Amino acid sequence: MKYRKGLERSGRTLLLLSALLSVVTVILITLFIFSQGLPLFKDVSLWEFVSSTDWSPSAESPHYGVFSFIYASFVVTFLSLLFALPLSLATAIHLALFAKGKVKEVITMSVELLSGIPSVIFGLFGIAVIVPMVRALFGGNGYSLLSSSLILAIMVMPTLINVSEVAIASVSSELKEASYGLGATTAQTIFRAILPTARSGITAAIVLSLGRAVGETTAVLLVGGNAPLFPSSPVSMGRTLTMNIVTDMGYAEGTHMSALFATAMLLFVVILLLNGIVTFLSHRSRTK
Repeated sequence: MKYRKGLERSGRTLLLLSALLSVVTVILITLFIFSQGLPLFKDVSLWEFVSSTDWSPSAESPHYGVFSFIYASFVVTFLSLLFALPLSLATAIHLALFAKGKVKEVITMSVELLSGIPSVIFGLFGIAVIVPMVRALFGGNGYSLLSSSLILAIMVMPTLINVSEVAIASVSSELKEASYGLGATTAQTIFRAILPTARSGITAAIVLSLGRAVGETTAVLLVGGNAPLFPSSPVSMGRTLTMNIVTDMGYAEGTHMSALFATAMLLFVVILLLNGIVTFLSHRSRTK
């Protein structure tokens, strides 16, 4: 009996230490990024950093403006969700309400496989398929924010599908039966009863997908053009925040290195806000 209690106590202690290790790791990463990035603002004002489009760290008079990269990140993220959301939501509805047996098994396995493909494979697929398609349809060389958006749309679909499916499947059967009992059609039941009830879960899926889209690097680097210019349209080449960090990190030093860490700080804050939104929505859903 004493041996069993001691083993259980040791197990609880091990689990607590594992949880604390996760917390400590996040704190250390945060401190490191901010300690490396904040010195930039001794030489460059915060306003210039976030509002200027002039990124020329190697010039005789260097400038460190990331607004072009912020704008490109916003465009790529928005377009990727615009492309992915309708198809993902339709797939989630089918899996949660209609699919059965082998059909559901095949679709679910395909979605899981899609989520496990490395980013570089998506990038190579984009170079081979997406870039030529965009070039043929819209002109230019095909390397553009639009190509990045299409790749990201494919990459965020598993998150959108899986989380939305769980939210839709969790809607009580009594609500569906009540809707049918009032004479509603299947479409009316889905769009006026089920989806509004699952709104919090679907919103959480969207926010999680936003975090994935904002933080993606390799795939968009391969198909986005990586030009440090302000993009004039979705078919223009551009550079996102993550692309900028990866491109310059290999040779940066001094203030230039601090500017890259400041860019990472900006990304960190954005993703932290997105995670905060997810937590708030989940808490709100549980409260209801």
